[in-house]
Amino acid sequence: MDYVEVAVAKGRLVDSTLELFAEIGLVFPDYSPDSRKLFFTNEERQVRMVLVKSADVPTYVERGAVDMGIVGKDQLLESGAEVYELVDLGFGTCKMVVASPSTAYRRKPKPVVATKYPKIAQAYFRDKDQPIETITLHGSVELAPLAGLSDCIVDIVETGTTLKENGLYITEEIAALSARLVVNRASFKTKFHRLSGLVDQIQAVIDGRERQ
Repeated sequence: MDYVEVAVAKGRLVDSTLELFAEIGLVFPDYSPDSRKLFFTNEERQVRMVLVKSADVPTYVERGAVDMGIVGKDQLLESGAEVYELVDLGFGTCKMVVASPSTAYRRKPKPVVATKYPKIAQAYFRDKDQPIETITLHGSVELAPLAGLSDCIVDIVETGTTLKENGLYITEEIAALSARLVVNRASFKTKFHRLSGLVDQIQAVIDGRERQ
């Protein structure tokens, strides 16, 4: 029997994902937070978990390198990957926002927006009929307005504390975000019974949590 392979975003989603898996009896005995391994296996259920950089999870799922993935909605929006998004997992919650020292950027004909999410930023402002110039950064986006690099930023926030500490405040909310369960379209046909069984178990856990 082939393994069902699941890509899990490295970082803040791992612990919540493993808790969810444990609730459906899916554990990975060889997993350790200190391990340098990227593959972990449950031989009884024939499921293999692969730890992947979050931005790469949609690509792994879309291209069929894995059957399923757990990743933040932000990465799905940015990638535009053609996958089945089946379950809102309810953890890893945050918001995609526009933040700036002031609202002065709204009066500019083409404000400069610094972000790790250029596609999301472009789509959001395009819907508002507002031309923008995007600068793609990979580090602390909050620095960009302070350094005079941009007029505002588009980024994800959980508490907003980092923004406040850097003299920024939320001027617009783009979307509420959370972790999602996604499935490769072809795999959902070829491994339908196994994948749908896992999806149903996960959905039942999420439904139970929401009733509590």
